[in-house]
Amino acid sequence: MKRVYIELAERIRGEITDLNDVVDKIGRMWSQVKRFPEDADPYLDSVALNLHSFYSGLERVFELVVRQIDQDLPSGAAWHHELLAKISAPKRYMRPSLVSSENALQLDAYRRFRHLVRNIYTTRLQSEKMSELVEGLPGFWAGLQAELAAFADFLDTVAESLN
Repeated sequence: MKRVYIELAERIRGEITDLNDVVDKIGRMWSQVKRFPEDADPYLDSVALNLHSFYSGLERVFELVVRQIDQDLPSGAAWHHELLAKISAPKRYMRPSLVSSENALQLDAYRRFRHLVRNIYTTRLQSEKMSELVEGLPGFWAGLQAELAAFADFLDTVAESLN
């Protein structure tokens, strides 16, 4: 079991690094949307794809935690939403919450946007609707990143205690 905790902590830290790159790219492409509004379509596409990647990367981490620690991965039509509920609640005797309930609420907006990206044509993307997600992302990501890092530290502590 010790190995599971160590590998999970490493995976979380790796995803944090990758997600930093994604968040940076979103910011760079969003600045191009603002700079060239008349030619914004390819930049909007990039922002949308990277917002999709942002949430997908986080969801991979959430799935791993719930699968490997809780051993209780949700299923069914609403499993993505249920996964957010699971990771924002502590699992008694097993782990603290992975993210705060406040951050889980914000994450749900990114989850819904990912669903939208998967199910619409890119010609229907609207910068006004993406603006709130993008503009708030740096501050939101900083807090979320701290929560993920703290959870990875928790996993390290558990692994050390299993010596």
